Amino acid sequence: MRTDKEIILDIENIIEKQIQPSVAMHGGVVSLHSYNDGVAIMFMSGACSGCASSAYTLKMGIENLLTYHIAEVK
Repeated sequence: MRTDKEIILDIENIIEKQIQPSVAMHGGVVSLHSYNDGVAIMFMSGACSGCASSAYTLKMGIENLLTYHIAEVK
């Protein structure tokens, strides 16, 4: 069983390498706020704030990537 620290490092790696580059092209910033018991709480800021597509980006992009690559994320 992996530790929360290992899972958090994996989440941050996916954000840095796969999520942030495409979000940054639109002026947005995505970061991990916290992780606990399979739940990753994300911060979306910059152009993401108030953007109509941010909910879609979170659900269909970020959530799908994290749950696909990290089995512990629910």
